[in-house]
Amino acid sequence: MRNLKLIWDFRGPTAKKTAEHHLIHLKEYIEIEKLDISITGIEDLSDMHSIAYLVVDEANMKPIRDALRPHRGQVYQG
Repeated sequence: MRNLKLIWDFRGPTAKKTAEHHLIHLKEYIEIEKLDISITGIEDLSDMHSIAYLVVDEANMKPIRDALRPHRGQVYQG
């Protein structure tokens, strides 16, 4: 089974802070829903572009995607 990285993009001078804040909400959702998700984080792609992400099994992706509405996704190679 593949793992998928669900990604939220943030741009602008406050991108990093916004991604950090969004990650707090992602972790809260994982805890509330009692999901078995251990890979989450943020990445700075540039000074003006940061992402928050979580990694899910492909089989469990649809309800999480529909609830959280990520901006994009990709196959996770970790």
